[in-house]
Amino acid sequence: MTDKILGPGSTLGIVGGGQLGRMIALAAADYGLKAHVYAPDADSPAFDVAARTTCAAYDDAEALAAFARSVDVVTYEFENIPHATADILARHAALHPNARALSTTQDRLSEKEFINGLGIPTAPFRAVDTPDDLDRAIEVIGLPAVLKTRRFGYDGKGQRMLRERAEGDRNALFAEFGGAPLILEGFVPFEREVSVVGARGRDGSFAAYDLCENEHRDHILALTRVPAPGVAPETGRIALEIARRIADALDYVGVLAVEMFLVREDGAERLVVNEIAPRVHNSGHWTSEGALTSQFAQHVRAICGWPLGDPGRVGGLPVEMRNLIGAQADDWHALLAEPGAHLHLYGKGEARPGRKMGHVTRLGPVPAGS
Repeated sequence: MTDKILGPGSTLGIVGGGQLGRMIALAAADYGLKAHVYAPDADSPAFDVAARTTCAAYDDAEALAAFARSVDVVTYEFENIPHATADILARHAALHPNARALSTTQDRLSEKEFINGLGIPTAPFRAVDTPDDLDRAIEVIGLPAVLKTRRFGYDGKGQRMLRERAEGDRNALFAEFGGAPLILEGFVPFEREVSVVGARGRDGSFAAYDLCENEHRDHILALTRVPAPGVAPETGRIALEIARRIADALDYVGVLAVEMFLVREDGAERLVVNEIAPRVHNSGHWTSEGALTSQFAQHVRAICGWPLGDPGRVGGLPVEMRNLIGAQADDWHALLAEPGAHLHLYGKGEARPGRKMGHVTRLGPVPAGS
Protein backbone atom coordinates (compact mmCIF):
# COMPACT_ATOMS: atom_id res chain seq x y z
CA MET A 1 0.00 0.00 0.00
CA THR A 2 1.15 3.58 -0.74
CA ASP A 3 1.93 5.69 2.30
CA LYS A 4 0.48 9.14 2.64
CA ILE A 5 1.02 11.74 5.32
CA LEU A 6 -2.00 11.53 7.59
CA GLY A 7 -3.83 14.48 9.05
CA PRO A 8 -6.03 15.00 12.11
CA GLY A 9 -9.23 13.03 11.75
CA SER A 10 -7.44 10.02 10.31
CA THR A 11 -7.85 6.60 11.89
CA LEU A 12 -5.05 4.48 13.31
CA GLY A 13 -5.57 0.73 13.34
CA ILE A 14 -3.95 -0.89 16.38
CA VAL A 15 -3.53 -4.66 16.48
CA GLY A 16 -3.56 -5.86 20.08
CA GLY A 17 -5.68 -4.63 22.94
CA GLY A 18 -3.30 -4.50 25.90
CA GLN A 19 -1.95 -1.52 27.83
CA LEU A 20 0.46 -0.54 25.07
CA GLY A 21 -2.37 -0.30 22.56
CA ARG A 22 -4.36 1.65 25.13
CA MET A 23 -1.60 4.23 25.56
CA ILE A 24 -1.03 4.55 21.79
CA ALA A 25 -4.77 5.21 21.36
CA LEU A 26 -4.71 7.88 24.08
CA ALA A 27 -1.73 9.58 22.44
CA ALA A 28 -3.48 9.49 19.06
CA ALA A 29 -6.51 11.21 20.56
CA ASP A 30 -4.31 14.11 21.69
CA TYR A 31 -3.49 14.70 18.02
CA GLY A 32 -7.11 14.59 16.87
CA LEU A 33 -6.79 11.05 15.53
CA LYS A 34 -9.16 8.15 16.02
CA ALA A 35 -8.12 4.64 17.03
CA HIS A 36 -9.65 1.38 15.82
CA VAL A 37 -8.38 -1.50 17.98
CA TYR A 38 -8.38 -5.13 16.82
CA ALA A 39 -8.03 -7.83 19.49
CA PRO A 40 -9.55 -11.23 20.25
CA ASP A 41 -10.43 -10.54 23.91
CA ALA A 42 -13.64 -8.67 24.72
CA ASP A 43 -12.16 -7.26 27.92
CA SER A 44 -9.07 -5.78 26.24
CA PRO A 45 -7.91 -2.61 28.08
CA ALA A 46 -7.42 -0.70 24.83
CA PHE A 47 -11.09 -1.17 23.90
CA ASP A 48 -12.06 1.25 26.69
CA VAL A 49 -10.39 4.22 24.96
CA ALA A 50 -10.88 3.41 21.26
CA ALA A 51 -13.30 5.09 18.88
CA ARG A 52 -13.99 1.72 17.29
CA THR A 53 -13.20 -1.90 18.11
CA THR A 54 -13.10 -5.25 16.38
CA CYS A 55 -13.16 -8.35 18.55
CA ALA A 56 -11.95 -11.20 16.36
CA ALA A 57 -9.21 -13.81 16.16
CA TYR A 58 -5.80 -13.02 14.68
CA ASP A 59 -6.35 -15.70 12.02
CA ASP A 60 -9.77 -14.40 10.90
CA ALA A 61 -8.83 -13.31 7.37
CA GLU A 62 -12.17 -11.69 6.61
CA ALA A 63 -12.22 -9.64 9.83
CA LEU A 64 -8.59 -8.61 9.36
CA ALA A 65 -9.20 -7.39 5.83
CA ALA A 66 -12.29 -5.41 6.85
CA PHE A 67 -10.36 -3.87 9.76
CA ALA A 68 -7.43 -2.84 7.56
CA ARG A 69 -9.72 -1.29 4.94
CA SER A 70 -11.40 0.81 7.64
CA VAL A 71 -8.22 2.59 8.79
CA ASP A 72 -5.50 4.80 7.31
CA VAL A 73 -2.49 3.00 8.81
CA VAL A 74 -2.00 -0.16 10.86
CA THR A 75 0.40 -0.65 13.73
CA TYR A 76 0.67 -3.22 16.50
CA GLU A 77 1.36 -3.28 20.21
CA PHE A 78 2.99 -6.70 20.46
CA GLU A 79 5.35 -8.62 18.21
CA ASN A 80 3.88 -12.12 18.20
CA ILE A 81 1.44 -11.46 15.38
CA PRO A 82 1.37 -14.41 12.94
CA HIS A 83 3.16 -13.72 9.68
CA ALA A 84 0.00 -14.51 7.73
CA THR A 85 -1.85 -11.86 9.75
CA ALA A 86 0.76 -9.22 8.88
CA ASP A 87 0.53 -10.17 5.19
CA ILE A 88 -3.24 -9.71 5.15
CA LEU A 89 -3.02 -6.35 6.89
CA ALA A 90 -0.27 -5.09 4.56
CA ARG A 91 -2.37 -5.92 1.49
CA HIS A 92 -5.12 -3.54 2.60
CA ALA A 93 -3.33 -0.75 4.52
CA ALA A 94 0.09 0.73 5.22
CA LEU A 95 1.69 -1.36 7.99
CA HIS A 96 4.23 0.20 10.36
CA PRO A 97 6.53 -1.23 11.56
CA ASN A 98 6.89 -3.43 8.48
CA ALA A 99 6.47 -7.19 8.23
CA ARG A 100 10.24 -7.69 8.01
CA ALA A 101 10.72 -6.18 11.46
CA LEU A 102 8.13 -8.61 12.79
CA SER A 103 9.59 -11.71 11.16
CA THR A 104 13.16 -10.83 12.15
CA THR A 105 12.38 -10.22 15.81
CA GLN A 106 9.81 -12.97 16.34
CA ASP A 107 12.47 -15.68 16.18
CA ARG A 108 15.42 -15.39 18.56
CA LEU A 109 17.67 -17.21 16.10
CA SER A 110 16.95 -14.93 13.12
CA GLU A 111 17.11 -11.90 15.42
CA LYS A 112 20.59 -12.74 16.69
CA GLU A 113 21.83 -13.62 13.21
CA PHE A 114 20.54 -10.25 11.99
CA ILE A 115 22.23 -8.35 14.84
CA ASN A 116 25.53 -10.18 14.41
CA GLY A 117 25.32 -9.49 10.67
CA LEU A 118 25.52 -5.79 11.51
CA GLY A 119 28.71 -6.39 13.48
CA ILE A 120 26.91 -5.83 16.78
CA PRO A 121 27.76 -8.28 19.59
CA THR A 122 25.25 -10.64 21.20
CA ALA A 123 25.64 -13.59 23.52
CA PRO A 124 27.05 -16.67 21.74
CA PHE A 125 24.18 -18.84 20.47
CA ARG A 126 23.32 -22.06 18.66
CA ALA A 127 20.05 -23.42 17.25
CA VAL A 128 18.84 -26.48 19.16
CA ASP A 129 16.30 -28.84 17.58
CA THR A 130 17.21 -32.17 19.21
CA PRO A 131 18.84 -33.42 22.43
CA ASP A 132 21.99 -34.15 20.41
CA ASP A 133 21.99 -30.54 19.17
CA LEU A 134 21.91 -29.41 22.78
CA ASP A 135 24.96 -31.49 23.66
CA ARG A 136 26.87 -30.06 20.70
CA ALA A 137 25.79 -26.51 21.55
CA ILE A 138 27.01 -26.91 25.13
CA GLU A 139 30.36 -28.17 23.83
CA VAL A 140 30.76 -24.94 21.84
CA ILE A 141 29.17 -22.37 24.18
CA GLY A 142 29.85 -23.91 27.56
CA LEU A 143 27.89 -23.48 30.78
CA PRO A 144 26.16 -21.66 32.33
CA ALA A 145 23.84 -21.01 29.42
CA VAL A 146 20.16 -20.27 28.87
CA LEU A 147 17.91 -22.60 26.86
CA LYS A 148 15.02 -20.66 25.31
CA THR A 149 12.16 -21.15 22.93
CA ARG A 150 12.93 -19.36 19.67
CA ARG A 151 9.45 -17.83 19.53
CA PHE A 152 6.74 -16.42 21.82
CA GLY A 153 8.77 -16.00 25.02
CA TYR A 154 8.29 -12.94 27.25
CA ASP A 155 8.74 -11.94 30.90
CA GLY A 156 10.95 -14.97 31.52
CA LYS A 157 8.51 -17.48 30.03
CA GLY A 158 9.87 -20.19 27.74
CA GLN A 159 13.39 -20.34 29.12
CA ARG A 160 15.54 -22.27 31.55
CA MET A 161 19.00 -21.67 32.97
CA LEU A 162 21.44 -24.59 32.61
CA ARG A 163 24.32 -24.52 35.06
CA GLU A 164 25.71 -28.06 35.02
CA ARG A 165 26.32 -30.50 32.19
CA ALA A 166 24.48 -33.37 33.91
CA GLU A 167 21.47 -31.28 34.84
CA GLY A 168 18.43 -33.43 34.07
CA ASP A 169 17.57 -35.87 31.32
CA ARG A 170 17.85 -34.25 27.90
CA ASN A 171 14.63 -35.82 26.58
CA ALA A 172 12.71 -34.71 29.68
CA LEU A 173 14.17 -31.23 29.29
CA PHE A 174 12.93 -31.05 25.71
CA ALA A 175 9.51 -32.25 26.80
CA GLU A 176 9.25 -29.20 29.08
CA PHE A 177 9.25 -27.00 25.98
CA GLY A 178 6.61 -29.03 24.17
CA GLY A 179 8.73 -29.74 21.12
CA ALA A 180 9.19 -26.06 20.22
CA PRO A 181 12.34 -25.02 18.31
CA LEU A 182 14.95 -23.85 20.82
CA ILE A 183 18.10 -21.76 21.03
CA LEU A 184 20.95 -22.03 23.51
CA GLU A 185 22.47 -18.70 24.50
CA GLY A 186 25.66 -18.31 26.47
CA PHE A 187 25.21 -16.57 29.82
CA VAL A 188 26.48 -12.97 29.79
CA PRO A 189 28.06 -11.91 33.12
CA PHE A 190 26.47 -8.47 33.01
CA GLU A 191 26.73 -5.70 35.56
CA ARG A 192 23.33 -4.28 34.69
CA GLU A 193 20.58 -4.38 32.10
CA VAL A 194 20.00 -1.29 29.97
CA SER A 195 17.83 -0.32 27.03
CA VAL A 196 17.45 2.32 24.35
CA VAL A 197 13.99 3.39 23.22
CA GLY A 198 14.12 5.23 19.92
CA ALA A 199 12.00 6.11 16.92
CA ARG A 200 12.60 6.20 13.18
CA GLY A 201 10.42 8.23 10.86
CA ARG A 202 9.32 7.43 7.32
CA ASP A 203 11.99 9.84 6.04
CA GLY A 204 14.77 7.99 7.89
CA SER A 205 15.03 10.54 10.70
CA PHE A 206 15.89 9.07 14.09
CA ALA A 207 15.37 10.24 17.67
CA ALA A 208 16.33 8.26 20.77
CA TYR A 209 15.69 8.73 24.46
CA ASP A 210 18.48 8.59 27.01
CA LEU A 211 19.86 5.19 27.98
CA CYS A 212 17.73 3.48 30.64
CA GLU A 213 18.80 1.17 33.45
CA ASN A 214 16.33 -1.65 34.10
CA GLU A 215 15.86 -3.90 37.11
CA HIS A 216 13.93 -7.15 36.73
CA ARG A 217 12.35 -9.21 39.48
CA ASP A 218 11.07 -12.70 38.72
CA HIS A 219 11.93 -11.97 35.05
CA ILE A 220 9.50 -9.01 34.95
CA LEU A 221 10.61 -5.40 34.62
CA ALA A 222 10.20 -3.79 38.03
CA LEU A 223 12.09 -0.50 37.82
CA THR A 224 13.56 1.81 35.16
CA ARG A 225 15.92 4.70 35.92
CA VAL A 226 16.83 7.40 33.40
CA PRO A 227 19.52 8.34 32.67
CA ALA A 228 21.23 5.06 33.53
CA PRO A 229 23.29 6.01 36.61
CA GLY A 230 27.04 5.54 36.59
CA VAL A 231 27.30 4.74 32.87
CA ALA A 232 29.99 6.53 30.89
CA PRO A 233 28.63 9.09 28.38
CA GLU A 234 30.49 7.32 25.56
CA THR A 235 28.71 4.06 26.40
CA GLY A 236 25.38 5.87 26.19
CA ARG A 237 26.35 7.31 22.81
CA ILE A 238 27.32 3.86 21.51
CA ALA A 239 24.02 2.40 22.75
CA LEU A 240 22.01 5.01 20.85
CA GLU A 241 24.08 4.39 17.72
CA ILE A 242 23.42 0.63 17.98
CA ALA A 243 19.69 1.33 18.10
CA ARG A 244 19.92 3.58 15.06
CA ARG A 245 21.89 1.03 13.03
CA ILE A 246 19.28 -1.63 13.80
CA ALA A 247 16.37 0.65 12.89
CA ASP A 248 18.01 1.71 9.62
CA ALA A 249 18.83 -1.88 8.64
CA LEU A 250 15.19 -2.90 9.14
CA ASP A 251 13.88 0.19 7.31
CA TYR A 252 11.90 0.59 10.49
CA VAL A 253 9.11 3.12 11.05
CA GLY A 254 7.86 3.69 14.59
CA VAL A 255 9.22 3.23 18.10
CA LEU A 256 11.43 0.29 18.99
CA ALA A 257 13.47 -0.76 22.02
CA VAL A 258 16.86 -2.45 22.04
CA GLU A 259 17.60 -4.30 25.27
CA MET A 260 21.26 -4.72 26.14
CA PHE A 261 23.61 -6.03 28.80
CA LEU A 262 26.30 -3.73 30.14
CA VAL A 263 29.43 -5.74 30.88
CA ARG A 264 32.39 -4.34 32.81
CA GLU A 265 35.78 -5.87 32.13
CA ASP A 266 38.98 -4.49 33.67
CA GLY A 267 37.13 -1.26 34.38
CA ALA A 268 35.97 -0.83 30.77
CA GLU A 269 32.32 -0.92 29.68
CA ARG A 270 30.98 -2.80 26.69
CA LEU A 271 27.47 -3.52 25.42
CA VAL A 272 25.95 -6.82 24.34
CA VAL A 273 22.53 -6.73 22.65
CA ASN A 274 19.99 -9.09 24.19
CA GLU A 275 16.90 -8.52 22.03
CA ILE A 276 14.89 -6.09 19.94
CA ALA A 277 11.30 -5.15 20.74
CA PRO A 278 9.61 -3.79 17.58
CA ARG A 279 7.07 -1.64 19.44
CA VAL A 280 6.65 0.85 22.23
CA HIS A 281 8.24 -0.63 25.34
CA ASN A 282 7.76 -0.96 29.07
CA SER A 283 11.15 0.67 29.74
CA GLY A 284 9.90 3.75 27.86
CA HIS A 285 6.84 4.36 30.04
CA TRP A 286 8.73 7.06 31.93
CA THR A 287 8.51 9.26 28.85
CA SER A 288 4.84 10.13 29.41
CA GLU A 289 5.83 12.62 32.11
CA GLY A 290 9.62 12.59 31.89
CA ALA A 291 10.22 13.43 28.22
CA LEU A 292 9.20 16.33 26.02
CA THR A 293 7.58 13.80 23.66
CA SER A 294 6.27 10.52 25.05
CA GLN A 295 7.16 7.27 23.31
CA PHE A 296 3.47 6.84 22.46
CA ALA A 297 3.18 10.28 20.85
CA GLN A 298 6.47 9.60 19.06
CA HIS A 299 5.15 6.34 17.66
CA VAL A 300 2.02 8.08 16.39
CA ARG A 301 4.12 10.81 14.78
CA ALA A 302 6.36 8.27 13.05
CA ILE A 303 3.67 6.05 11.58
CA CYS A 304 1.63 9.06 10.41
CA GLY A 305 4.61 10.49 8.52
CA TRP A 306 4.98 13.48 10.84
CA PRO A 307 8.18 15.10 12.18
CA LEU A 308 9.58 13.30 15.21
CA GLY A 309 9.32 15.10 18.53
CA ASP A 310 12.06 16.12 20.96
CA PRO A 311 13.10 13.09 23.07
CA GLY A 312 14.86 15.17 25.72
CA ARG A 313 14.03 14.83 29.40
CA VAL A 314 11.77 17.48 30.94
CA GLY A 315 14.05 19.97 32.67
CA GLY A 316 16.90 17.49 32.31
CA LEU A 317 15.60 15.79 35.45
CA PRO A 318 16.29 12.15 36.32
CA VAL A 319 13.21 9.94 36.11
CA GLU A 320 12.17 6.68 37.75
CA MET A 321 9.39 4.37 36.57
CA ARG A 322 8.08 1.50 38.70
CA ASN A 323 5.74 -1.15 37.39
CA LEU A 324 2.77 -2.04 39.56
CA ILE A 325 2.62 -5.84 39.47
CA GLY A 326 -0.40 -7.72 40.75
CA ALA A 327 -1.59 -6.49 44.14
CA GLN A 328 0.88 -3.57 44.10
CA ALA A 329 -1.78 -1.67 42.19
CA ASP A 330 -3.94 -1.77 45.32
CA ASP A 331 -1.78 1.09 46.63
CA TRP A 332 -3.34 3.44 44.10
CA HIS A 333 -4.84 5.72 46.77
CA ALA A 334 -1.51 6.27 48.52
CA LEU A 335 0.21 6.89 45.19
CA LEU A 336 -2.37 9.52 44.28
CA ALA A 337 -1.65 11.25 47.58
CA GLU A 338 2.12 11.30 47.00
CA PRO A 339 3.38 14.66 45.71
CA GLY A 340 5.16 14.29 42.38
CA ALA A 341 4.00 10.73 41.68
CA HIS A 342 2.24 10.13 38.35
CA LEU A 343 -0.05 7.10 38.37
CA HIS A 344 -1.15 5.10 35.34
CA LEU A 345 -3.60 2.21 35.71
CA TYR A 346 -4.44 -0.02 32.76
CA GLY A 347 -8.07 -0.85 33.49
CA LYS A 348 -7.45 -4.57 33.96
CA GLY A 349 -9.98 -6.40 36.10
CA GLU A 350 -8.07 -9.09 37.96
CA ALA A 351 -4.77 -8.33 39.73
CA ARG A 352 -3.10 -11.69 39.23
CA PRO A 353 0.47 -12.33 40.45
CA GLY A 354 2.94 -11.32 37.73
CA ARG A 355 0.35 -9.26 35.84
CA LYS A 356 1.26 -5.67 34.95
CA MET A 357 -1.59 -3.55 36.31
CA GLY A 358 -0.08 -0.10 35.96
CA HIS A 359 2.99 2.00 36.62
CA VAL A 360 4.06 5.11 38.49
CA THR A 361 6.65 7.68 37.40
CA ARG A 362 8.58 10.17 39.51
CA LEU A 363 10.69 13.07 38.26
CA GLY A 364 13.70 14.42 40.10
CA PRO A 365 15.12 13.04 43.36
CA VAL A 366 12.99 10.07 44.42
CA PRO A 367 11.78 10.05 48.05
CA ALA A 368 13.33 7.35 50.22
CA GLY A 369 11.21 4.21 50.42
CA SER A 370 9.19 5.03 47.29
